[in-house]
Amino acid sequence: MALQTIQIAEPAGVGLRRERTLDEPTAFLRRLDWVLLAAAFALVGYGLWVVGGITRFDVPGDPHYYVVRQGIAAVLGLAALTFAMLVPYELALRYWRVLYGGTIALLLVVFGVAETIRGSKRWVNLGVIQFQPSELGKVLFVLALAAFLVERAHRITRWRTIFSAIGLGLGPIVLVFLQPDLGTALVYSAALFSLLFFVGVRWRQLLVLFVAGVIVALAVLWFLPSMGVQVLQPYQAHRFTGFLNRDRDPGGLTWNLNQSITAIGSGGLDGRGPSGATQTRLDYLPEHATDFAFASLGEQRGFVGSAILLLLYLLVVWRGLRVVTVAGDLFGAVVAGGLVFAFLFQIFVNVGMTMGLAPVTGIPLPFVAVGGSSIVSNLFLIGVLQGIHARGNLGRPRL
Repeated sequence: MALQTIQIAEPAGVGLRRERTLDEPTAFLRRLDWVLLAAAFALVGYGLWVVGGITRFDVPGDPHYYVVRQGIAAVLGLAALTFAMLVPYELALRYWRVLYGGTIALLLVVFGVAETIRGSKRWVNLGVIQFQPSELGKVLFVLALAAFLVERAHRITRWRTIFSAIGLGLGPIVLVFLQPDLGTALVYSAALFSLLFFVGVRWRQLLVLFVAGVIVALAVLWFLPSMGVQVLQPYQAHRFTGFLNRDRDPGGLTWNLNQSITAIGSGGLDGRGPSGATQTRLDYLPEHATDFAFASLGEQRGFVGSAILLLLYLLVVWRGLRVVTVAGDLFGAVVAGGLVFAFLFQIFVNVGMTMGLAPVTGIPLPFVAVGGSSIVSNLFLIGVLQGIHARGNLGRPRL
């Protein structure tokens, strides 16, 4: 009896995928989004230059103190970017419970070991840098919640699934809020809302959630305080009242905001330079290297310097949204969308609060505000986007 040879046809695209997978080692590098990577590195370099100017007079005898520390954080961030880029992001889909548990553990650590600084327990002292777990938690939060939602994508429009996701999200959000860190808690909330959008929740349901969020905000700001229940810390409540009435107490509650607006306006077209920027150099502008770094940049480098930074941000956001379109699966698209929206939300709120367009919430300006955790977590975010982009292009024919 003659033996017959049976040939099984490969599904379309499998041969191409195998060929691309077995390509030379440099193939992965060619699949990276080099425009996004260049924009991120440009932001790091520009941020170090800005920090050098706005902190030049902060430490007598050592004008480069903060630049050196920020540079060390950038090197650590580069390692985080490389790690996130090389490790397959799909692992998060399998081990999302571990990621979620790790996020909760990171946020709980601060209550036990962190020092209380200006009434908040946010930072763990690691010697070279102060590590803020909630910054890294932003990326882990998006990965874990996106995996939870994608696992249930076939029933994502059911309210039970939506409420389950919100319940999971509330754990980290409440822990960050209790530090207290209202600004970062808002970033987590915005990321959760964007994940629901990108995973396919209906517009009508999103509108219901948005209205519910507005009602909760009104309750926290007005209804509950009118009944004697204070949810926010006094300084947090004062920031919101100061935003609504900037002239209420210019020497007290709204001092920071008024000095920030003055600093930006005094910068003009090309700025006053580090020596001539009196608001920053003479400490009229509080937190000029952290919360109000954009105002310091506006005073020292003017409209031109501020516009360069915003254009770099725009380039990162554009390329990040492009990653959503080339992602190889739903999970990659949802993660990319959530990360980009959280990144954009931070920029919008921080820049807006320095100009009086948003309440002061303490959200750091990505890649510019002094703080090692922020730059490490943002470079980690870029690495995740690069991994999604490279693996999303794995099976695509080269044009």
